[in-house]
Amino acid sequence: MLDRRVAIRVEEAQRRLLDKTVMLDAERIGIADANGRILAETVHATMAMPYFRRSGYDGFAIRAEDDANYPRTFRVVADVPCGATYNHDLQENETVRIMTGAKVPENAGKVIMLEQSRVTGEADTIELINTHKNTNITERGEEFQDGAPLLSPHHHLNPGSISLLAAFGVPDVAVFRKPRVAILSTGSELVQPGMPLPDGKIFNSNHLMLAALATDAGAQVIAVEQIEDDLALTKERLQSLAQQADLILTTGGVSVGDFDFMAIIAKEDAELLYNKIQMRPGSVTTAMVYEDTLVAALSGNPGACFTAFHLLISPVIAKMQGDIETQFVFQKAKLGADYSKNNAYDRFLRGQLLYEDGELTAIPVGSDMSSALGNLHLTECLIEIPHGKTGKLKGEEVSIWRLSSK
Repeated sequence: MLDRRVAIRVEEAQRRLLDKTVMLDAERIGIADANGRILAETVHATMAMPYFRRSGYDGFAIRAEDDANYPRTFRVVADVPCGATYNHDLQENETVRIMTGAKVPENAGKVIMLEQSRVTGEADTIELINTHKNTNITERGEEFQDGAPLLSPHHHLNPGSISLLAAFGVPDVAVFRKPRVAILSTGSELVQPGMPLPDGKIFNSNHLMLAALATDAGAQVIAVEQIEDDLALTKERLQSLAQQADLILTTGGVSVGDFDFMAIIAKEDAELLYNKIQMRPGSVTTAMVYEDTLVAALSGNPGACFTAFHLLISPVIAKMQGDIETQFVFQKAKLGADYSKNNAYDRFLRGQLLYEDGELTAIPVGSDMSSALGNLHLTECLIEIPHGKTGKLKGEEVSIWRLSSK
């Protein structure tokens, strides 16, 4: 029989988990595959940007000393489209027809925009009507000097990052490795989707939900397994998975029944981090270090499993892959409907978000029961209802947790 459990606050459970969470090693990947990954190195400019003086507009490049006495006729000595060059100095009253982004001649001092030109009737001349205040030339190194830092460690690579890296010819980068996550559902009552459903059994929904949530959070799911309630088998699978995974997520077996073997293993065979949290749903959520691997044992009830993943597991996966912005910051919103239930523990309602009269409003959606799953696909946030009082009224301020999977 298990000892009486001591329930800890959600914040303390989060802290204990993250204290046991280690950032993973780095790996090099091509930038085409790097979107969404977290950088593990400082990337420096491989050259100045731009690395040549380039035109800001379609127009005509002229010498600075010829920039006077308009309108003025110039001899067009070349066309310079993007990718081409004119490797000669301009002479007095000479110009080149140049395109946006093309390299200007070394002694060019200004680009006169195409709109300030008109044809003369002679094929090799152009009349420039007026000048501009600016040179319309981007100087070498104006945006980045050669060797300047481009991106820093722990940066979340995004499409803009990929474009920046490509612009400097960077083919690959060091990123933190994706956490390897194994998922183990326990319960003799579970049946795989697609199989016949015997009387008294239920289809297993948690294992695929957790796999999808972990993937959305950036993890590499390496195993999704289901076993019946058997203590020896549970230990055997945990030992095997611990040799492969950075994090093991289990569902079921964490309560106080005779077949709740995860709770027994956490107490007798592992470093127990906690086995009860002051939260609803999911108070019996358990965490341990087993065979040097972090294990989070979540409730077998879908609503509780879903809630615990977002509050507890998502930040762990984030830190493992180099995310240093895993602080637990709740956002403030107005409650969109009365919630009158008494709460001995902090309660986290499933909710949706909208703006009403310019204010962010969180509206509870569907049931708040641990076993309820009909609202999980609609849930955009978790709404915190603090313990110690009877709910909250519509219009009162609440703290919300935006879901990482939305």
